[in-house]
Amino acid sequence: MSLLEELYRETIMQHAQRPHNFGSLEGATVKVGGHNPSCGDQIELYLKVEDGRIVEARFTGHGCAISQSSASMMTDLIRGRTLTEALELKKKFKAMVVEGRPPAPELGDLGALQGVAKLPARVKCATLAWNALEQAIGQIGEAP
Repeated sequence: MSLLEELYRETIMQHAQRPHNFGSLEGATVKVGGHNPSCGDQIELYLKVEDGRIVEARFTGHGCAISQSSASMMTDLIRGRTLTEALELKKKFKAMVVEGRPPAPELGDLGALQGVAKLPARVKCATLAWNALEQAIGQIGEAP
């Protein structure tokens, strides 16, 4: 295993074992759930949005190291971003794990998940939180 692969593996395991932003969020603007029936991963994503900007992002749920670390890193990354910026990050993340593109620099630690593109069965695990993010932003857009 290369040094880079080992570093990526360590990053994923750190976030999976001690996820950042784990827990429910009182006063959330929106809460959405996501479920991956093929492996049982489950997530609840909570966003607090003010003036079109994500001021807080948290999640609860359970699943494999990939789904939990992806949710942990995603919630770190989207905090402070506008909804438009968050959707742009989602596109870049999916390009990396679905299409196999190199990680965009702004994805930061999420680049550790680039190898998922070679594991089609794990793509749904990695994108679970991101799909919930897209759904949440869609609900916010529909709110009066």
